[in-house]
Amino acid sequence: MKRNVLYIEDNEKIGSWVKEELEQRGFSVQWLLSGEGVEKEVNQHEVVILDIMLPGLDGFTVGKRLKRKAPEVPILLLSARTSIDDKVDGLQFADDYLTKPFHTDELVARLEVLIRRRGGTHSERISLGDHIEVDPEVQMVYDKRTGEEIILTGKQHQILMYFLRHPNQVLPKEQIYEAIWGEPYLTGDKTVMVHIHRLRQKLERHPDSPEIIETLKGIGYRVKR
Repeated sequence: MKRNVLYIEDNEKIGSWVKEELEQRGFSVQWLLSGEGVEKEVNQHEVVILDIMLPGLDGFTVGKRLKRKAPEVPILLLSARTSIDDKVDGLQFADDYLTKPFHTDELVARLEVLIRRRGGTHSERISLGDHIEVDPEVQMVYDKRTGEEIILTGKQHQILMYFLRHPNQVLPKEQIYEAIWGEPYLTGDKTVMVHIHRLRQKLERHPDSPEIIETLKGIGYRVKR
């Protein structure tokens, strides 16, 4: 199931980028350019992303109105303002505060935390193929045929969760390496290939003909959801 996000951002370049990134990661995004009349929309969503610098009503005013209307819907504030006073003022009503510029991986991680706290849909298990099930709430992997947990190494687990944060996207090995190991990729390094090979041995019914972690030759890897 898609997770519904109400996104209020007047900068069309930033808004288009964030909306596209979130939709690629399995979110359903309603993007509005201002906060006028958003109270009637809020109850249809699981989380709100709210920019502070808006035309007309600013984000602080809009956020307070949304909280009065739907106190159970978490709000994530986005702002280029980095002062402690702004953060303290924002967190009087908002549930989280993220400063610009930001990486979409961090934005997604924060959204997932807010949705889990509310008891949103992301706590439901994710099926991969016909036989693998992932519980993102406790970050455990199961074989549905036996009901047993599949034990992954730390790096295998990080790689799988990275794929799940980027569903249906083709991820180059360079991107995976730099995200998981946190250092620049060196041409010819086979670390990612080796780890994915071992991960397939644990997840795939037929590791030589993988159904879960696909290889797109010369491009990268993809996990479909």
